[in-house]
Amino acid sequence: MTDFLTTEQIKARHPERVTDSAMDARARARQRVEAAGQSAPWQALGRRFAIGCVALEITQRCNLDCTYCYLSETSEALRDIPLAEVFRRIDLIHQHYGDGTDIQVTGGEPTLRARAELLAIVRYIVTKRMRATLLTNGIRATRGLLVELVEAGLTDVAFHVDLTQQRPHFTSEIALNQVRKEYLERARGLPLSVFFNTTICEENRLELPSLVQFFKQHCDTVRMCSFQIGANTGRGIGRVQRALLPHDILRAIETGMGAQLNFDAAGTGPRACNRYGFALVINGNAYDLFEDGEFVQRMLAETADVYFDRRHWRRAVWAMLQFLFTHPRLLGRALKCAGKLAWRAKVDLLAARGRIRKLSFFVHHFMATDALEASRIDACSFMVMTPDGPLSMCLHNAKRDDYLLVPAQVRQGDTLKFWDPISGRLQARLPSKLEVKLTRKTARGGAKAALNHGPPSIHAER
Repeated sequence: MTDFLTTEQIKARHPERVTDSAMDARARARQRVEAAGQSAPWQALGRRFAIGCVALEITQRCNLDCTYCYLSETSEALRDIPLAEVFRRIDLIHQHYGDGTDIQVTGGEPTLRARAELLAIVRYIVTKRMRATLLTNGIRATRGLLVELVEAGLTDVAFHVDLTQQRPHFTSEIALNQVRKEYLERARGLPLSVFFNTTICEENRLELPSLVQFFKQHCDTVRMCSFQIGANTGRGIGRVQRALLPHDILRAIETGMGAQLNFDAAGTGPRACNRYGFALVINGNAYDLFEDGEFVQRMLAETADVYFDRRHWRRAVWAMLQFLFTHPRLLGRALKCAGKLAWRAKVDLLAARGRIRKLSFFVHHFMATDALEASRIDACSFMVMTPDGPLSMCLHNAKRDDYLLVPAQVRQGDTLKFWDPISGRLQARLPSKLEVKLTRKTARGGAKAALNHGPPSIHAER
């Protein structure tokens, strides 16, 4: 029987702090993974990566109201944190995890932030030698904005589209492919890796194989599909009606791809949280690139320090070839695997005339607020940057207001002032109490229903 964290234990947990400056980021991650019993040959956290990714929430506002929204009920009533505070948090991310860290620029909906500020945030991430991914519902992510973001250094764009968003006039997941096609055209031809995020729940689970087929048909542009199992957390009104497990999602992906995929070869963080698969699509048919799991694990370990440029696939391929030619034993094994795959795909290779696409899948199994497991949090690979440091996403979701209802310190010349997240004003003194009074304009999710019984108020004391 699983022991879940109690309310007191959740309250007692705090953001990660760097206590040993002599230990590098990957070594600290390896220490976390080993202590949580998640060390294994497939484990990339602590071996290849110091962290999977870090979410940088640059706004709490959103132009949708998802039934499985993880945001707080206070979120829509809060002002955007000052740009100086965003930069400070980017500095903290680099301090914790170093060069090459993947930062998810998110919210809320990050494109609601002032355009000039969003571009400045991406540029600052790049100057710190880290990678920026934009997580957006796509409504305001125009072609023009994407072009400017690419010029600023954006590496990836992840479009979140699914039935839980309650977009008007769309009553099925497959009908939403119209939206997905529009977003694909906006990004087509840009040096961006294009991802799609989909929340899976009772209402759309049976459509998953058909959705995977759509992604396979458009793998000339789509690079990764992320499927997130709906969890009971945040302000959303959606609640799990049927226990969906990663195994259900993996089988549905294989059905849609028309091929078995090895989801055990590689992963980042706890196995119960994340599963990863990688396929090649040749002439419309899928082939498992991770079939030889033992070789995949060896390659992941051996190429831990090799940089692969996701924005330019030719550079990435060249980096891999350079590595292999300096490691003859691995080159021989790679040629053997490639030959085996080529023989199985010989008919499709001839028909495809060299046009080979890749499509990867990430399945996230986030924890509900009332079902947090200590071992999974301790080995987490998906962090949120709080004012005080990085914190596991699932733990952050359980205590978001502790980090939202916090005045940011802003220095103006020699004067230190405090930014009020509710009013957006700078003031000389630190307020002892912050109180959010929701209105029909700012209420989302469950708070909308609560308004029928009187206006809710949420406060935090410092």
